[in-house]
Amino acid sequence: MLHETWQNNNLKTVKVSHTDAKKYKVDSMLTAGKTYTVVNETEEYIFVKDDSGKVGGFYKTYFEDADE
Repeated sequence: MLHETWQNNNLKTVKVSHTDAKKYKVDSMLTAGKTYTVVNETEEYIFVKDDSGKVGGFYKTYFEDADE
């Protein structure tokens, strides 16, 4: 399974700008203001290891690039 190899990917670092979601419980998996390492990315989603310790996919609208 491809997603099992994502654990070791470090594509870039992103910061959560907000967790205001109309449909989903994003605030229980992401913390606003915290930085996360991106393990995979598509046109619409960013996959990060969230607060549960597992890789989760979230809309790009929740993130901004972290200044390094």
